[in-house]
Amino acid sequence: MGMTRPSAAALVAWLAVLLGYVVVVNGDNFNYKEALTKSLIFLEAQRSGKLPPNHRVAWRGDSCLNDGKEANMDLVGGYYDAGDNVKYGLPMAFTVTTLAWSAIVYNSELKSAGELGNTQAAIRWGTDYFLKAACKRNKLYVQVGDPEKEHQCWVRPENMKHPRPVLEINEKAPGTEIAAETSAALAASSIVFRRIDRPYARRLLNKAKMVPTYAVLIVSFRHVWLCLCCWQLFKFAGEHKGSFDGECPFYCSFSGYHDELLWAAAWLYSATRDRTYFKYVTEEALHAVVDEFNWDLKYAGVQILLSKSFFQGGRDMQAYKEHADSFICSALPQSPYHKIPMTPAGLVHLRDGANLQYATGISFLFSIYGDLLQRFNQKVQCGDKRFDSTHLLAFAKQQMDYILGQNPQGRSYMVGFGKNPPKQAHHRGASIPLSDANSEVNCPMSFVRWYNKNTPNPNELTGAILGGPDNHDKFNDERWSSVYTEPCTYINSLAVGALAKLTRPLPVK
Repeated sequence: MGMTRPSAAALVAWLAVLLGYVVVVNGDNFNYKEALTKSLIFLEAQRSGKLPPNHRVAWRGDSCLNDGKEANMDLVGGYYDAGDNVKYGLPMAFTVTTLAWSAIVYNSELKSAGELGNTQAAIRWGTDYFLKAACKRNKLYVQVGDPEKEHQCWVRPENMKHPRPVLEINEKAPGTEIAAETSAALAASSIVFRRIDRPYARRLLNKAKMVPTYAVLIVSFRHVWLCLCCWQLFKFAGEHKGSFDGECPFYCSFSGYHDELLWAAAWLYSATRDRTYFKYVTEEALHAVVDEFNWDLKYAGVQILLSKSFFQGGRDMQAYKEHADSFICSALPQSPYHKIPMTPAGLVHLRDGANLQYATGISFLFSIYGDLLQRFNQKVQCGDKRFDSTHLLAFAKQQMDYILGQNPQGRSYMVGFGKNPPKQAHHRGASIPLSDANSEVNCPMSFVRWYNKNTPNPNELTGAILGGPDNHDKFNDERWSSVYTEPCTYINSLAVGALAKLTRPLPVK
C-alpha cells in the first residue's frame, strides 16, 4: 500500500536498460519513424511523369508527359531535383544510389517501420527512368528541361508550357561522372531487387555494366560492344575520359570523375563479386582522403562501402579502411584531427546552399560505419584517441536531432514535422494554390503572384528537409532565400538510412 505504482515510461526505461538499449523517455526525443515516413513522402512530391494510384501527395498531379519528345524518346518519369522542374541526371542518380544503399543496409529497420515497400518504390521510380535514358546504344540522356528558362518562370510542373530540351552524352560528348553515377545507381538497386524481382534486378545489373561505356569510349563500338570483358571497358574508360559540363552552373563536378568511376566499380563489385571490378578497385583506381560526402564527391562512400570487405578478411581493401578511418577522424568533433567546420551549436556546415546534405551525409556514413565497428568489434584510431561505435552513432544521431529540432532556433528543418517547421519552402508546386493551378499568368507576373508573397505555402511539402541554417545557426524562413529554404532529393535520400537506423534504439556498451 505504501509503494507507488511505477509509471509506464519508467517500466519502458528499465526494460530498455535490461535489454541493453538506451531509450530517451523525456527531453529532446523525436519520433524517428514519423520523420522516416515523411522523408519518403517528400520524394513522392518530386516525382515527374504519370503518377500511380497510390501516390500520397494529394496536391501533385501528372506532369511533363511529353518529356523526351524533342529527341524522339520516351523520357517521362524520374525526379525533379529541388524546387524547380528540371530533371538532372547526376543528382538524380546519386539520390537513387544512396536510397538503394539504405535499403540494403537497413532492410530490417525499414521493414519494421513499414517503409521498405515505399523505399523500394522510390528507388524503382528512378531506375525505371534510367532504363529509358540508357536504352539507346552509345547514348545516355542526362537532362530534361532548360534551367535558364525554368528559372525565369514560377509555375507548377503540371502547368509548364515551355519547351523541354534534352541533353545527352555519347562517345563524342563524354560525361564520365554522370554515366558512372548512373551505373552505380543501377548496380546498387539490382541488389535491392534481386530477392523480390530477379528479372528486373538482372536487367538493372546488365545495364549498369554497360552504362560507363556510353560516356567514355571514344573508340569504335563495333570492336568492343558486348564482346570485351568489363575490365577492358573500364580500361578504356581510364584512357578515354571526359567531363560533362552541361549541368553547370547548377551541378558542376568540381571533384572530377575518378571518384564516380571508383564508386561505380565498387557497387558493381558488391553486386557481382566479379574479379574484373575487384582488380579495378584494388589496383587501378585513384584514391583520395576526403572529409565530406555528397552528390559530387563519393570517395568517403566508397571507403565505407569497401571497408566491410576488409573487416570480413579482405586485406586487399586495407587502404579503404584506413581512408574511412581518416574520414571519421576529420569529422568527429572529439578527434584531435577534427577539421570539418561546424556551427556554434554543433551542426556540420561546409557551405551555404543545401548545407544540410552534408549533415545528413555524415549522419548516414557514420551510422553505417558505426554498425560495422560494432559488428566486427573494431575501433577507429585518431592520433592518441580511440573511438568505438558508440561515438560514431552518437554523432550521427546528434546531426539528425539538430535537423529535427534540437537546435538554438528550437525548430524543425523538416517541413510538416516537429516544432515550428518551415512554412515557405522554395518550391514551385508547394507555393501555388490548387485554386490557381489553371490560371493564365505570364512568367514575370508568376513571381509577383506566388514567389514574392510572404505567406506560408498553401501546399505542405511534407518531409522536405530544407537547406538549413547558416554557419551561425541562423535561419530565414522566406521562399526567396533559397540557400535556407530550398529542398533537394539527395538531402532526403541521405536522411532515409540515418532515420531508419534511429527507429531502432541505440545499444549501450
